[in-house]
Amino acid sequence: MLARFIHHLESTSLIPAGAKILVGYSGGADSTCLLHLLKLAGFDVVAGHLHHGMRLEADKELQLCEAFCQDLEIPFISGKADVPRMSVDLKMGIEEAGRMARYNFLEQAVRRLECDFIATAHTRTDHVETVLLNLTRGSGPTGLTGIPAQRGNIFRPLLSFSRTETEQYCTENGLWFHNDPGNENVDFSRVRIRQRVSPELAVINPNVEAAIARCASIIDAEDRFLNGAAAAALEQSEIVLNGDLAFLTRDIEMAFAKPVLTSLPPVLFKRAIRLAFDSLGAPIDFDQTEAISDQISQSNGSVTADGGQIVCEWNQEQIHFRVLRPTETFRFGVTCPGETESEEFGWKITARLKLPSIERQKRAALVVELPKDQIQGELYFRSCQAGDAMQPLGFEGTRKVSDLLSEAGLTHAARVRLPLICDFLGPIWLPGVCFSHRMYMNVECMSIVALSFEPLN
Repeated sequence: MLARFIHHLESTSLIPAGAKILVGYSGGADSTCLLHLLKLAGFDVVAGHLHHGMRLEADKELQLCEAFCQDLEIPFISGKADVPRMSVDLKMGIEEAGRMARYNFLEQAVRRLECDFIATAHTRTDHVETVLLNLTRGSGPTGLTGIPAQRGNIFRPLLSFSRTETEQYCTENGLWFHNDPGNENVDFSRVRIRQRVSPELAVINPNVEAAIARCASIIDAEDRFLNGAAAAALEQSEIVLNGDLAFLTRDIEMAFAKPVLTSLPPVLFKRAIRLAFDSLGAPIDFDQTEAISDQISQSNGSVTADGGQIVCEWNQEQIHFRVLRPTETFRFGVTCPGETESEEFGWKITARLKLPSIERQKRAALVVELPKDQIQGELYFRSCQAGDAMQPLGFEGTRKVSDLLSEAGLTHAARVRLPLICDFLGPIWLPGVCFSHRMYMNVECMSIVALSFEPLN
């Protein structure tokens, strides 16, 4: 098995040579096998063990796991979670709570120990069980692809090996491991499939595990292809919002030409809609996808994702997705000279002192030159508020800031993120929109405060 394991890693380039790997180690056959194989393969490994707070014998198992790692000279780290309490507090099943606790522990440990990757011991058997579980839930193609070999910094090097093979490896190499009594509890859906469904399928086809894994692989390839086609359709139909200020909201909203998207085959249209929701962090279910598909022919409409985080709105021209997260009002000083950054909104204001420029300033630019002697007090920026007004350069009389923002074609999300630069007397500059008439630069001006507004990265 070691030779096959190393060949698998080399042929797939799954884990780079020299990587430091945190292994999710429960003490079961699968994780014991993985830990031992990675050690023999020459990787720098650390064992991470989470006590789930569910069984009295778990204290003893933790001690045995640590002793096993000491014998192999493998660093060991442990943590403890109250999974039953999590299940109640978060109103989720015990299996889901346990999974959340494990990954939270591993993600914290990988950062603390400065490891490169996390490796979990999911096998082909787990992979197939996941496919069957998702099938019973009415999953679409993505769910039927099973467990991915990699997701972010998490790798699963044993997906091409069965649970029988990992147990045999441990036995042949005299490795200690324990069996979790929970693996025999058919109240858990996964165990019910393992104990009652998989054996029956094996009667029909003794190689059913390999067959289902092969089917999942085919579905995965086709699912990736369809996702690529849907992503291309989104790219081709995208409407750039907020012009030069598009960077203000690129993480919380997007829009697409409705006639282009609705001309797609239904399977690609639905996939494109799901990708858009996913990219903003709120996946939608089958019923919501169907609701949008059924209602999109109407002139206007909207559907909100579960949890109320993302809304999809449409009219005759466009389909608009936006995050519904509220934005708090803000007010901070401008560092002058220097840079003032907003990590939350992804922009920065750069201020520097210079001599006047001979170039004529553009009203809606992202850079502006202000006569220093006409700035009253210290510069600061804040969120726009109801009642704000200013006299734009070249205009007679004052204008409401809200009207100026509307005329600039900025979305609501952009308006609440755009800073209004002020001095003691009030508004001076709306980046990308206009600046105040009282900042008109006369010929006697000798000192300039140059401000620029740009993306943080």
